[in-house]
Amino acid sequence: MAKTIVPIGPYHPLQEEPEFFKLTVEGERVVAIDVHVGYNHRGIEKISEMKTFDQSVYTVERICGICSTSHPFACVQAVEDIILMEVPDRAKYIRTIIAEGERIHSHLLWLGLAGHFLGYNTVFMWAWKLREEILDVMEILSGNRNNYAMFTPGGVRRDIKAEDIPVVLKKVDSILPTLDMLKKAVMDDPVLHARTKGVGILTRDEAISFSALGPTARASGVAKDVRKDAPYAAYDQVDWKMIVTQNGDVFDKLAIRVLETFESVKIMKYCLTHLPGGEIKERIKNIPPGEGIGTHEAPRGEVFHYVRSDGTNRPVRHKIRAPTYMNLPTYKATIIGETISDATIILAAIDPCYCCTERLAVRDMKGKKLFNGEDLVRLSQEKTMQLKKKMGF
Repeated sequence: MAKTIVPIGPYHPLQEEPEFFKLTVEGERVVAIDVHVGYNHRGIEKISEMKTFDQSVYTVERICGICSTSHPFACVQAVEDIILMEVPDRAKYIRTIIAEGERIHSHLLWLGLAGHFLGYNTVFMWAWKLREEILDVMEILSGNRNNYAMFTPGGVRRDIKAEDIPVVLKKVDSILPTLDMLKKAVMDDPVLHARTKGVGILTRDEAISFSALGPTARASGVAKDVRKDAPYAAYDQVDWKMIVTQNGDVFDKLAIRVLETFESVKIMKYCLTHLPGGEIKERIKNIPPGEGIGTHEAPRGEVFHYVRSDGTNRPVRHKIRAPTYMNLPTYKATIIGETISDATIILAAIDPCYCCTERLAVRDMKGKKLFNGEDLVRLSQEKTMQLKKKMGF
């Protein structure tokens, strides 16, 4: 049978960001896949090294709107690891509340998109309407619906007012009936089961081999969650359950995210009702020379930040690894042998975030590096000047 190339992207209604998937198909079956990213590189690591430590947190917050707590959380913990400091207990609880609010809105966003990809637009409308309630909660707590600007080395920037806590608790409780309805829709609907069960399976051994993270790994029976494995913030103070399933298919990845929202509600409610008193930030006079590592269990899995200091007021190296970078290669195992009609939902099942993943190195065909960061900035500026002259500016 003849092989055909089916391109998905780099610009496609399915994808919120530009990336290119080259599928090789025989008839209706996918026999090979090649993934190309790098269309959206913004040089965040290099920009961070030009900022102060405090400004760096703002910078990484803008890697992604949906991950706008995940990156600052890991970043500030990396800086605090250099200093070997503990943040105040109240700051730990506030950090946990913000992180779990983000997890709920991220999972609901993905659930709505998954319903849309499957032609189940009722789920799309339910999930996104419910997400608005959580975004309202985040606005009450931080002043922003996204990019919360709550994190800073040593603690948090903004306290939670006592008068806001009952309002937030009421809003969080109000989403539970609709969440329960969504859970029933996912768990009981035969059409949704037909489209997702047994589709895009990632076995436990494959998940371990690919070093998969987050719901992608936990759906394959790999009990891996930084909040449990290496507790931080207030996660060791709360009784919550890590959701793990065994089948590794699209349905299990979907179910994991639905069930995790209930655990996130539980964590948020506990932290709000047991919020300790005291300061919200430990004063930092200077950052000594050294290296630090910060990790956080983002909605998609472990996000990792490495920061190196030379004793000045800015990092000399800032390395970021997002969970999608680790989960992307699992396509080699999940999409081969599946039908082209299931390709889009399998691609979406890891909840990819490409603006978190994008990176770029310019090399020749033999692997020799041709340009460094300064060269790329200079070339970009030169190109901008050429365009301005051409347009008469």
